[in-house]
Amino acid sequence: MLAQEIVKSIQSGQGSPREVVEASLKRIEQLEPQVHALIRLNPQALLEARAVEERLAKGENLPLAGVPIVIKDNICTQGLQTTCGSKMLADFVPPYNATVVEKLHQAGAVLVAKANMDEFAMGSSTEYSAFGPTRNPWDLERVPGGTSGGSAAAVAAGMVPLALGTDTGGSVRQPAALCGVYGFKPTYGRISRYGVVATASSLDQVGTMARSLQDLALLSDVVSGYDPRDSTSLEAEPRFVAALQASAKGLTIGIVKEALAMGNSPGVLEALERFRSVMEAQGARFVEVSLPTLDYALAAYYIVNTAEISSNLARYDGTLYGLRVPAEDSIATMMRSREQGFGPEVQRRILMGTFVLSSGYYQAYYGKALRARAKIKADLDAAFARADLLLTPTSPFPAFRFGEKTADPLSMYLADIDTVAINLAGVPAMSIPAGFEGHLPVGVQLIGKPLHDEQIFVAANAFEQATEGAFARVASL
Repeated sequence: MLAQEIVKSIQSGQGSPREVVEASLKRIEQLEPQVHALIRLNPQALLEARAVEERLAKGENLPLAGVPIVIKDNICTQGLQTTCGSKMLADFVPPYNATVVEKLHQAGAVLVAKANMDEFAMGSSTEYSAFGPTRNPWDLERVPGGTSGGSAAAVAAGMVPLALGTDTGGSVRQPAALCGVYGFKPTYGRISRYGVVATASSLDQVGTMARSLQDLALLSDVVSGYDPRDSTSLEAEPRFVAALQASAKGLTIGIVKEALAMGNSPGVLEALERFRSVMEAQGARFVEVSLPTLDYALAAYYIVNTAEISSNLARYDGTLYGLRVPAEDSIATMMRSREQGFGPEVQRRILMGTFVLSSGYYQAYYGKALRARAKIKADLDAAFARADLLLTPTSPFPAFRFGEKTADPLSMYLADIDTVAINLAGVPAMSIPAGFEGHLPVGVQLIGKPLHDEQIFVAANAFEQATEGAFARVASL
């Protein structure tokens, strides 16, 4: 069931939160051995469902009453392990909840599990989890995308109707495209990052995932909003559900010509053309726009990303918390703890980030990347002078096979080529299920102006209604 159907059923008395959660747990029990979307179940899930029933009996208004949800395992949950998919934090139990978790509880949602992820949100395939890879429900021999692959796979498999992930360079949108679900990254600051374990702080954002746009809007309304505990939080009232009542007629959508020349597969190109055709019939107008610096986005992103990773992960030194491997002195303890606690991709990015920040190389790499970042933002602003929204692929290709790109890190990084510029600029974007290549789903990406997030929902809703949601459905395992 979709989240909106669950809420209506519970509010009408036809179902109960406990029954819904039990059904979710039963499906997880059936499918999890094949998909491995989750790291751990929440042992308090049924008790939380009972608490929701008691709150409903008191007359509380709960917009997500009894809806099961999974959240990525780098979002802090009080009393429940938060590991970031890493041995380094395998035993870490947070003493507090992230703001988004508090908001979910307030809305009546029930956390059923923590989702698998690439270690410390570094990767493009969810192959880099210390707890083993997640498999794509559409094809168990292929990846679900990363780093929020567990969240996307859980929604695509019908384990839950909703999920939270985090998006540092496309890590909500790219797995959403590869698993055939919706994935939304808001304007930087619209969803609080308080309680989210940092990867690259100027890029990280919490994102929402669902199988229908109504569900996505409902979840986005709940978790968005100003948070005084997050210094980057913005005061912008969420109106995502309300946006679904607006018409897409008159919208101007810019097709980014550089994104069409990046080796897109036939199914991706077909999905882009389908989206254009459907939206033109809904009254939208299309123009061609240019982002000249898009070619530099990937290089600029991986310099900024690794530099911030090097800084943020310096705290994991085997002394205060996390894995500690005792040795003869403090230096040896730190080295052994990091060597055994971090996987190969995390170690690679720490080394890269330390290098680009080092004396003699700072301006040559990091300084230049910051200038490129500013130019990318300026190019986006120029494109938005001609269009309300921009259209690109989400990923240039559908889900790839396990091991296909792990031997060549640069090839893996290219999987993010359509998504990283959006994080560098801090603008909103959504991956929309728009077709299939063979049996594999593909998505298109709509990019919005800063703080015009709801406009993306207007266009996406027009496409979903016109196609009757044909491209976002439960995978048949």
